[in-house]
Amino acid sequence: MPFCNVSTYQNDVDAANNNGIQIFYRTYGCGPVKVLLIIGLAGTHDSWVPQIKGLAGTVTPNDDESPCGDQSNESGATIGVEVCAFDNRGMGRSSVPAKKSEYTTNIMAKDAIAVMDHLGWGKAHVFGHSMGAMIACKLAALAPDRVSSLALLNVTGGGYECIPKLDCQTLAIAIRFLRAKTPEQRAAVDLDTHYSKEYLEEYVGLKTRRTILYEEYVKNISATGLQSSHGFEGQKNACWTHKMSREELDSIRAAGFPVLVIHGRHDIIAQLSHAKRLTEKLYPSARMVELQGGHLVSHERTKEVNDSLLELIKASESAITLYDWTNLPKKSTGCKATGISFCRADERSCFSFMVNIVKKLRTFLLYFFGLFDLAFEHVRGALRSIKPVRVDPIIR
Repeated sequence: MPFCNVSTYQNDVDAANNNGIQIFYRTYGCGPVKVLLIIGLAGTHDSWVPQIKGLAGTVTPNDDESPCGDQSNESGATIGVEVCAFDNRGMGRSSVPAKKSEYTTNIMAKDAIAVMDHLGWGKAHVFGHSMGAMIACKLAALAPDRVSSLALLNVTGGGYECIPKLDCQTLAIAIRFLRAKTPEQRAAVDLDTHYSKEYLEEYVGLKTRRTILYEEYVKNISATGLQSSHGFEGQKNACWTHKMSREELDSIRAAGFPVLVIHGRHDIIAQLSHAKRLTEKLYPSARMVELQGGHLVSHERTKEVNDSLLELIKASESAITLYDWTNLPKKSTGCKATGISFCRADERSCFSFMVNIVKKLRTFLLYFFGLFDLAFEHVRGALRSIKPVRVDPIIR
């Protein structure tokens, strides 16, 4: 089976911390164009199937004994793409460390770099989804010379930005997620978090997409099993502790490769406003693409996503300038004196101080009451499970 022993490709310090960690991966297609796909929390490599098929032209993995080599025709023109998708540590067939401290986006980015080294890839187009997009950002900052282009799907900046859209519907979904103990329960809640309501209600023949996808999800979850508690808590820790510093963002911009940010307008997990903010921070390298869809917009709007990714690859190999690539309005170094505001020159953007404070206060309050509700449900469930203890009378 195709496994990468992470410590083999790391320095002494990192190798000592990752001794025994194995990353399961698969490669698809052949060609000099290399694409590394990094999936998100609780996802496995085959979550990328729509993009693997669109980029590599096949979903059949390359033979273990005969890995794909670079291929070109007689004129030297590119005739294909080789794609690698892998299971992050904590999920699928990859190792599952027990300590939460062994899961950070920095550590997991080094896992991804080790996979590239294992495959002998000097550079690759790095595409990530959700938590995988956070990992991709770290990879691009750690090794910008290894990145040909960067695609961030349904991304946030980590930390408090991991808090989903908070309303009654989302809180109800969160409670269902925590209570899900069977593949059927998990499949039902996953559909509501991954896709938009409109998409699930569409009919394909005599069945709705919800019915069709539910059957597929139950089958897949039953085959792979629910994520272990160590893996889930660890990957969740990676999301909560993720943060891109000013210096890291500067290194990505300075590298000169194009960045593509794709987001679903109806994503209730990763809020669109956070993706827009990150895109602005990466100006002029970044282009923003909004699509009708939910958190798995890569499945919901497969053609549009794949077309955008192929356009990104093409742009990285052309002479296009980053100012021609971006679709963001030209940044101004000045700051309008409207209301109470401040200017961050390093990001060349102006933000309203009061608006930010109000937004963060609202988010905090919603999050606090959401946690209170979840804690109340947990305590009530625990109390119900307590059986009264019978005490015999004391005989004197």
